[in-house]
Amino acid sequence: MQTHHGITGAPHEHTSSLRALMHTEFEKLTVFSKGKVRDVYLAGDNLLMVATDRISAFDHILATGIPGKGRILTQMSKFWFDLLIDVVPNHVISTSPIDYPEEAWPYREVLRDRSMLVHKAEMFPVECVARGYLAGSGFKDYKATGKVSGVEIRPGLWEGDKLKDPIFTPATKSQHGEHDENISFDQMAEIVGGETAETLRALTLELYGRAADHADRCGILLADTKFEFGVVNGNVVLADEALTPDSSRFWDAEHYRPGKAQPSFDKQYVRDYLESIGWNKQAPAPSLTDMVVKRTLEKYLEAFHKLTGRHLSLL
Repeated sequence: MQTHHGITGAPHEHTSSLRALMHTEFEKLTVFSKGKVRDVYLAGDNLLMVATDRISAFDHILATGIPGKGRILTQMSKFWFDLLIDVVPNHVISTSPIDYPEEAWPYREVLRDRSMLVHKAEMFPVECVARGYLAGSGFKDYKATGKVSGVEIRPGLWEGDKLKDPIFTPATKSQHGEHDENISFDQMAEIVGGETAETLRALTLELYGRAADHADRCGILLADTKFEFGVVNGNVVLADEALTPDSSRFWDAEHYRPGKAQPSFDKQYVRDYLESIGWNKQAPAPSLTDMVVKRTLEKYLEAFHKLTGRHLSLL
């Protein structure tokens, strides 16, 4: 069984003694799917989602994990699911292993803090992205076309500039590790239907607005974020994860300076390192240095503390 040593959410804590949980193998449970970060198991009529410490960049899972990352992602998602429950229901049944099916109980130490028992939702095959600032692929689209996912943006903006109003920019959902592709609202409507597309756009922008307001009060700018929705018992629910550094760009408001890339509480430190060593972004993915692992974990922990007000203990 994987063992972990203690670390709290304070940014200065040492991380070298932690071990990353890269894979799960639960003999009493049946695998439903395995993604870049999460291993999903069948749990009766429901699913058991387990967030590992794997980290991906440029559509590849890296050889080195970030110890405790899965726990941070799970606890941050739980925080947002609870905070935003009045906007839209979510798929979470419980995050306490004692509530899981009996066959999962032997693995409760591994599952603690990094797993969720969830309803099996019929997922919509699109990523629902909200952007409040020009960054990432949105900025690249804007430079090339003056638009982002077909949305006209006023000319003369720089990287990192705040948009007049948040915009909805859907993307295709990659099933096999390929890069997600920005699509227009009309293209999304062709995939999921016009009425459903309208519903998901409205929910995405309302969730983004509520989350951005909370983050702003915490000294963090929510530049953009990605949501995934599904249907449970005929109702649209928020599923997968919510507003973590894996699915969102969090910027430090104190150091925000438009006109360039912003320091962020996400995987950008990893991406920058991989760019600096000249990786060709083809398999096999390289390992990360101890310093990159340490700095990345510190960023995730700092974001968690700022947004939730809690210190997370990784034991």
